[in-house]
Amino acid sequence: MKSKIAKILNLTVVAAILLAVASCAGKSEKKEIFIPYPNWSEGIAMTHLAKAVLDQKGYDVDIKPIEPGPIYASLSKGDADVFLDAWLPYTHAEYWERFGDKIDHIGTAFENGTTGLVVPSYVTISSIEEMNDHVDEFDGEIIGIGSGAGVHKNTLKAIEEYGLDFEQITSSGTAMIAALEGAINDKEWIAITGWKPHFKWARFDIKYLDDPKGIYPTDEVQILARKGFTTDFPELATFFGNFKLEEAKLYELVDAVENATDPLEGAKQFYQNNKEMVDGWFPAAE
Repeated sequence: MKSKIAKILNLTVVAAILLAVASCAGKSEKKEIFIPYPNWSEGIAMTHLAKAVLDQKGYDVDIKPIEPGPIYASLSKGDADVFLDAWLPYTHAEYWERFGDKIDHIGTAFENGTTGLVVPSYVTISSIEEMNDHVDEFDGEIIGIGSGAGVHKNTLKAIEEYGLDFEQITSSGTAMIAALEGAINDKEWIAITGWKPHFKWARFDIKYLDDPKGIYPTDEVQILARKGFTTDFPELATFFGNFKLEEAKLYELVDAVENATDPLEGAKQFYQNNKEMVDGWFPAAE
């Protein structure tokens, strides 16, 4: 009798161990990744590239456009996995101060991220300090983007610090570019909030206005991840750690995504055209 009971107990223990092992294996094989992104050209392009590549590598990648503040909050709570378009240490400083201690920096996608006020090159002034002498030519407006962007906040600061008789018009990135293109076609003066990297520098003959007060900083476009991501996905931590694009190559990616009917198809085409470079971001095979 005792022998039968012992056998039953032993079988029960073995079954429990096998169930636990299977459960752990299932967790280790889980490959769902959530990557939110802001509605900015470089963020859209890089995020779609990541999805195009990782989908082919067997991951299930969900991407979604979200404002930057909620992206940082989601990363800090572990609700999102990766963010490829963090402008640090300056432009997104407010978000980093609130959430940075709960987020990991895992890569730098672009090293020389700049922001400022941008005008067509035919505009005859060269500095923000000269703008008040030409309020009428600019219609007293600076065409901006969403209020959640760091460049929006810095432009409000620039208006105050330089005493500009201008209003910042909040719009979208698409609307801002449409306004820029329309003004250039008509050889009119226009001022927009601009940044690099962005495809407009390859598409239009434009320039930054000098910023002698240093309102607009130079940042890195960093890649952030939730705490524990590197442990959960070491292969992807290496991939995102190596995920870096020079300016010309980034514009090639942005153009591919912008000009495609489906952004993901554009990203896939860029991947096929640059497969050796992108595949080199993964860990070397042993």
